[in-house]
Amino acid sequence: MKNSDSNEDDILVSESGGEQYLVFYLGDQVYGIKILRVKEILQYPGVTRVPRTPHYVKGVINLRGNVLPVVDLFALFENKAVSITPRTCIIIVEVTIKGERVEAGILVDAVDQVADLPAEDIEPPPSFGVSVKTEFITGMGRYDDQFVVLLDLDLILAPEEMTKFDAGARS
Repeated sequence: MKNSDSNEDDILVSESGGEQYLVFYLGDQVYGIKILRVKEILQYPGVTRVPRTPHYVKGVINLRGNVLPVVDLFALFENKAVSITPRTCIIIVEVTIKGERVEAGILVDAVDQVADLPAEDIEPPPSFGVSVKTEFITGMGRYDDQFVVLLDLDLILAPEEMTKFDAGARS
């Protein structure tokens, strides 16, 4: 595996010429995010609920003195909360919102592994047939005889975009 030292936004490139993704589960669906967006993975510590937040904002956590919002992606995508189990995790990610880099947590059912996805194993997003609006999907990666939905966290976690999911869930 190669990693250039030129800046923090360099892409981790696998020996196959692809990129590395953290693969995780929401229900029975497999998703992936670029590994460079992942800061850490926490066993579910519980969250502090914040009144009057949308149903998909699980609450906040205190991570080394920083208050981070936690978004339940399953609730955002499917309008159903993640079932808390011993495998439930919060993935701390870094996203760019309105030009500013911020950290947030995403609640997922389980983390699988870091996967090398060669460029030839990534297809463009479909125009229909998945539970996520396709503008939030960067591609469909072939992984262990199945597809992994590759997500664009900058778009998904932008506050104005999350309200679009919320409006769609109610219509």
